[in-house]
Amino acid sequence: MVAPSTLPAGSVGSVETRYLDLPAPLPLDCGRELSPVRVAYETYGTLAPTRDNVILVCHALSGDAHAAGYSTVASGTGTRDGFAAESRDGAAGKALGWWDGMIGPGKAFDTDHFFVVSTNLLGGCRGTTGPSSINPGTGRAYGSDFPVITVADMVRCERAFLDELGIERLAAVAGGSLGGMQALQWAVTYPDQVDSIVVIASTHALHPQGVAWNAIAREAITRDPAWQGGDYYGTGRRPDDGMSVARMVGHMTYLSAPALDGKFGRRLQFADDIRYTIDRPEFEIESYLDHQAESFIKRFDAGTYVRMSRALTYFDLARQHGDGSLARALANVSARTLLIAFSSDWLYPPIASMEIEAALTEAGKPVEYHLIEAPYGHDCFLLEEARQTPIVRRFLREEEQ
Repeated sequence: MVAPSTLPAGSVGSVETRYLDLPAPLPLDCGRELSPVRVAYETYGTLAPTRDNVILVCHALSGDAHAAGYSTVASGTGTRDGFAAESRDGAAGKALGWWDGMIGPGKAFDTDHFFVVSTNLLGGCRGTTGPSSINPGTGRAYGSDFPVITVADMVRCERAFLDELGIERLAAVAGGSLGGMQALQWAVTYPDQVDSIVVIASTHALHPQGVAWNAIAREAITRDPAWQGGDYYGTGRRPDDGMSVARMVGHMTYLSAPALDGKFGRRLQFADDIRYTIDRPEFEIESYLDHQAESFIKRFDAGTYVRMSRALTYFDLARQHGDGSLARALANVSARTLLIAFSSDWLYPPIASMEIEAALTEAGKPVEYHLIEAPYGHDCFLLEEARQTPIVRRFLREEEQ
């Protein structure tokens, strides 16, 4: 916990993750129902008496409910473990929320004006019901019996959760990557309940290359003998080797060649010359990948990873809502839409945001698109907070007027 006197300007301060149990079973796209469902969440700012100042912030694949401020719970690892995070955050990064630079007084999601809510997604491993949770029917972890989930299921869970808080309408839904998919899904599924959406470094459907990289990551996990068909909980063996490879693969897709060249080049890690080894890292980039993998497996569950990855690949607004037409899928959207993309993001390339802009424009919907020139690849949505902030602040202030 951080003492109030040491908190930097614009911080929401020390925060604690809370938990809420949904009172009714949650229907899923696969045809099953899930019950009970517990949701981990945090809130920042003050809810207006009219309850009309709520922004729902949605996290990406490896995030959690702790989006801003300093966690009151000591943690060996934080979710701000992406590219150059340690040099940026120092030791404080273990306690900081994953989007702390965007949420707080005077920031993009200004808690002087808005009540910001962040939840851990359905299927998660950071407090919300997921594969590692106890199945009340068996008294053991769900494991392989946990259903396959979709982005629509995640949004349905968020809607049920907000119902319990007495929040009927959202001033905005915002997120990057998988979080941006949720924002789009909210606008499509609940068009009369969302005033605006902020979609950053995201897409209406993963391109084939993105589908392929996610498949490789899942294969790395499920081919690990310790995966045990997904029922490794309580066995004393976890598919850490597969998860390590999945994290390495995934993390590289979040970055760009120029960013890697600038930070690592071909510099050797431990010696002035190569050591003629096979199973030990020689280059700085290899050691960096090892570190990323080691940190990730300490805080994340493989069962959650494979389900989140599958949900990413299933997401396809045109197929699911428009009979193949993105414009038809977005025809009933009433929310104002802000799209932000990054020039070096090849996993969620700018063309995807441009396609959404074109479809919304064709449907006569209010939309604006911004391309930010930045070198860090997909991770830009976490790293380029200062350049996103004025765009988002202006957009949301227009919503208030």
